[in-house]
Amino acid sequence: MPIPSSAAEEAVAAELADVRPALGPSYAASLGGARAAVLTRLWRALAFEPLPWVVGRETTSGGLALLLAGGGRLEGPSPDPYATRPYVDELLLDGRAHRNAGQLVRALGIPHGEDFAAELDASTTSLALSRAGQPSAGQDRAARATWEWEQRVVDGHPYHPNCRSRPGFSVAEQLAYAPEHRPVVELGLVSVRAEECLVTGDWPEDMRDAGRILVPVHPWQTAHVLKHERVRTGFAAHPLMALRTLAPADGGAHVKTALSARLTSSVRDISVYSIETAAAVSAFAQGLAERLDGRLHITRTLGAATAHSPDLAAVLREPPEAYADAAAGERVLPVAALACYPPARAAAWRAQFARLALSVCLRVLELGVALEAHGQNLLVVLSPTGAPVRLVYRDLADIRISPARLRAHGLAVPPLSGRLVTDDVTVLRRKLFGSLLTGALGATAGSAPAFAETLGEAFGEAPGEATALPGTTDTEALLTGPLPTKALTLMRLSPGIPGDQWAELPNPLAGG
Repeated sequence: MPIPSSAAEEAVAAELADVRPALGPSYAASLGGARAAVLTRLWRALAFEPLPWVVGRETTSGGLALLLAGGGRLEGPSPDPYATRPYVDELLLDGRAHRNAGQLVRALGIPHGEDFAAELDASTTSLALSRAGQPSAGQDRAARATWEWEQRVVDGHPYHPNCRSRPGFSVAEQLAYAPEHRPVVELGLVSVRAEECLVTGDWPEDMRDAGRILVPVHPWQTAHVLKHERVRTGFAAHPLMALRTLAPADGGAHVKTALSARLTSSVRDISVYSIETAAAVSAFAQGLAERLDGRLHITRTLGAATAHSPDLAAVLREPPEAYADAAAGERVLPVAALACYPPARAAAWRAQFARLALSVCLRVLELGVALEAHGQNLLVVLSPTGAPVRLVYRDLADIRISPARLRAHGLAVPPLSGRLVTDDVTVLRRKLFGSLLTGALGATAGSAPAFAETLGEAFGEAPGEATALPGTTDTEALLTGPLPTKALTLMRLSPGIPGDQWAELPNPLAGG
């Protein structure tokens, strides 16, 4: 039986008819798959996150049943914590079928559910729009530049139900600015008196003008936030996965812009704290990477500026291609794009990549830094034959640094304070394990069986004998306990609770 269109789906169809009518049929055809993709992500969250209104979970002959506060019962298939392909077409709430994630959340009647349901509706429609805008196989050309690989990540976050939620973006703006639609974006420049700016690092001369700082701004920010600002013409750029970070069309430093909209989970402005700490964190990370025998490179923060406002700021960052020898046939891919890279479908290739990523990132953690090594921040350099040979990490704004661990290894502690600095072992491990294991490696595998196969290939039948891993208490925790993952749905349903909340997933390395 056909699923009736939601009001959000009809609204997008109506706007699309005005701005890009040729996409209308493809959008309509993509809605079914988009509904299943978002519903699959939601089912993962409902099955594993510590949601207060889920009071019990029962295995059934058909899969899993959730026992709800108030006596309700929600049934679905056996949940796969690492699935990236849709496998949930419907869920049964007290025997009634629901095939739309937003509709289901409204039917659950949970606190803060209405706002979350609206986000799920937006995620579904935006995902359908993203899929509708893809070129056919015959029209698509092979990706060459790293930004082209980034734009192949069509479905967004592999596990978040809000994988494509872009509130505040019209259909026209999504088509004009979202990377999967492959536009060229014209960045503007806002001129600010130098004495009114905080600048760290080396701000380039071509972004200065007679004692003023020229701050790059995203056109969405110009239209919706900086309405009172006088914005001059800037330069053309290709949007990357992060949407607010762009690669200039003429090459050079990548530009991270402030974008005061909620995308997926977070408002994408740039805090003054991030600008204050940018140069010190970058210099510190460069020094740490030098201890990894060339297996890890950190993209340097070249300059950062803010008009003492998170709404008007920018960061200039070294492009990751700087660490691949193009002349020798090397290339660099973001880990999130590995789903589009055929060799990564082989267990042996994934095992080689897992050995590299885990050995490097665990060593960095041992020294005192937890990287947020998810598929957007972590990139892999490929040899001319396609083998993973080293890693590149970008965006240092949310790493965690342990002064105690640094001192224990005779390393200098950077002059930093605030949220980046912690000696809390749980916080450090969650930061790395939750991004690298349950994010990058799990998503690259694409399912629990494939993830188990990857790790089994990487470390043999006896994970405790995994010689590629450093012999530390972090490694022991990784090999013996469940894996942490951000409870993204719980976080969206808990607007009054700041910071990250967490769930636990079965760990193939621990045998469960």
